[in-house]
Formats: sequence, structure tokens, C-alpha cells
Amino acid sequence: MQFKAYEMKLKAVTKQTSPCIQCIPFEKRFFEEYKRIYNESFYDMRKSLDIKPYNVLTCYEQIRKKSKDIFLYFMEGELKGSVACYGSEIDDLFVKKSDRNKGIGKQLLLWAIRSIKSKTDSPVTLHVAECNQSAVKLYERTGFLISKTVTITL
Repeated sequence: MQFKAYEMKLKAVTKQTSPCIQCIPFEKRFFEEYKRIYNESFYDMRKSLDIKPYNVLTCYEQIRKKSKDIFLYFMEGELKGSVACYGSEIDDLFVKKSDRNKGIGKQLLLWAIRSIKSKTDSPVTLHVAECNQSAVKLYERTGFLISKTVTITL
């Protein structure tokens, strides 16, 4: 099984560079809700690419070491999405299915860019599966350009 993924680098930021949301650091007490929404968010893509297991996140130990770099967005006490910032790389950006197409993904992206830029001058990068065209388009609209295409073999 093979699929293509893009490495994308931030070249220019769109007009709206300040996020309208605030994220909080991940805490273990949010793990069960995070796991449910994470798996829901990536299930369809993993299944279409036949990347097993389809529900990849099963226990806290899988993210324990990197949890300090995971940030959560809540609205009215409900987890709506999350983004991880590893050095200068944005990863695992997701929005709860029922809250998609409301601008939350873009706000998470802007929040992550701002967070990374406040800590480093390195170029902001991210990776996205070629088949995830809605994410690719969002990233391009926000100022990212494809810098490399990689074939991933499973």
C-alpha cells in the first residue's frame, strides 16, 4: 500500500494572522474525549488509505511524551479541536466532525503558526496526505506552499 503526502512550508501569512481563539495545554484528564475526537477525525482517511488500525489512538501512553506539545480548543466547555506544535512543525490538527466548516480549523492553524513563530525563526512546516484536499486547500489559503511530495509505503 502506498499513498502520497505533501510537506508544506509557510511562505506568507494571509491577511488574518491573529487567531480569534485561545488554546490550552493538553492535560491527561482530557484524554478520553481527545481520543474519541482524534479517532473520529482521522478514521475515514485512515480507512480509505487502508492504514490499520483505523482507530489508532487507544491509550494515553501513546501520546504521554509528546502531550506537552498538544493544545486543545474548547468552546462552552466542549472540546472542539486540537493541534500539536512540535518545534516548527504543525501536526495532528483536527476539528470535531460536527463542528467542521465553521472556521475552527483555520483558527487552530493560525493559533499554531502564532505559537510557533513566538518561539522560533525556523520555517513553519506541516505534512498532509494528498487525498486530504480540504486540508490542503485550507493550508494553501493560509499561506502554505507544497515544498515536497513524498510517497509513503505501508
